[in-house]
Amino acid sequence: MERRVAERLRGALGPLGLEAHAFKVGWYNAVLQPAFHLPYPDDTLAFVVLSTPSMFDKALKPFVNKERLKIIRDPVDQCICHHLSRVKEKFPDQRVDVMFDYEMLPSRKPKFLAQTAAHVAGAAYYYQRKDVKLDPWGKKKIFGVCIHPKYGGWFAIRGLLLFPDIQVPFLEQPAPVDCVSTEEKRVELLEQFNFHWQDGRYRDIIEVKERYSEEQKAYFATPPAERFRLLGLSQEAQ
Repeated sequence: MERRVAERLRGALGPLGLEAHAFKVGWYNAVLQPAFHLPYPDDTLAFVVLSTPSMFDKALKPFVNKERLKIIRDPVDQCICHHLSRVKEKFPDQRVDVMFDYEMLPSRKPKFLAQTAAHVAGAAYYYQRKDVKLDPWGKKKIFGVCIHPKYGGWFAIRGLLLFPDIQVPFLEQPAPVDCVSTEEKRVELLEQFNFHWQDGRYRDIIEVKERYSEEQKAYFATPPAERFRLLGLSQEAQ
């Protein structure tokens, strides 16, 4: 069952520059405190959805051109919401719950921890402070970051698709690719991400197969309120 669902998702999302990676809810809940657990049985089938560098040209720009007058909030969020909602239509006999990376619970906690989901699904390795043996940061707060084996840091985690009626007790967990394997490189990655994230150097911590285009870099480097202009949208669209 998981294979059939995965193939259907690949067919729907691949042409849009999106990836879907399967995991069991229990894998995710096992590594988090109860406050962050997903409220589903452990064997429930779920997929974490990533956007790759090609999403900008394959999904966002066509969406903006087609839906120009209907865009009233962040164009990327609206584009992803549109396409994941359409994916649900491909499973008319299944309940499909969708969670987006920007959604919050009433408690102001995120609905799900995106980087943890990507790690347990084997989609990208979540490098954290605990992955460095000789910690050089003392009392500083150090945030972790996911690195994709193909795209490095040139990707984003966009949402979850959950299939509450599909239980997959025998699904085998894939390990994420440990592509930043030396202590020295891990320190460099976390330093760059925490203290120099604006210059984006952390994204190239490994040799990547594809990165954002110059147009896409300019778009994401622009303050959100000014991005409408870059896509040819009027201020009224906001």
